[in-house]
Amino acid sequence: MGQTNETSRQKDENSHPDEPVESAAQPQPASDQGEQTQSEAPDEVIPIETVENLKQELEQHRKKSQEYFEGWQRERADFSNYKKRIERDQTQVYQNAVASVVKKYLVILDDLERALKDRPETGEMAAWANGIELIYRKLLSQLEAEGVKKMEAEGEMFDPTRHEALAQVDSPDHESGQIVDIIQPGFLLGNRVIRPALVRVAR
Repeated sequence: MGQTNETSRQKDENSHPDEPVESAAQPQPASDQGEQTQSEAPDEVIPIETVENLKQELEQHRKKSQEYFEGWQRERADFSNYKKRIERDQTQVYQNAVASVVKKYLVILDDLERALKDRPETGEMAAWANGIELIYRKLLSQLEAEGVKKMEAEGEMFDPTRHEALAQVDSPDHESGQIVDIIQPGFLLGNRVIRPALVRVAR
């Protein structure tokens, strides 16, 4: 009995419990299995019908985008034309209003100009004539500030859109149709004739 216990104790001392026990079957790493499965999976194939449908949808969207862009361009051009028309109409209304007022003052300007043609050169009346001339120049300056200017017509060829001929005269110093004399000056508002010049024209 004692010998049996001694033998069992020797067996226990010869054993090494700290050493790892190798397993008979070791499993494969999961990663290797996953890679093997993924590499074996076939590529996905898109049906030809799906590709054609996508192409058609893309073409429809492209056409719709082009229509929107062309419509935007038309609207922009229409707005630009509308803006120009409004500005042109406003300018026309302003010029009509100015021309209507200016024509009344042109009559006064004509009277002052006629008075200065026979102005006295000496004496008290000369000082009075200088005052009239000052008024004349001031009125003319105010009209020019509003875009009104006197038309230079003497020596030019007759133009029915700018001049009104009251008479034809013989003049060896002028060509036929050339303006010889200005009876009443004409005036422009910008490039618009608000009063034609009354003239005599050479035959």
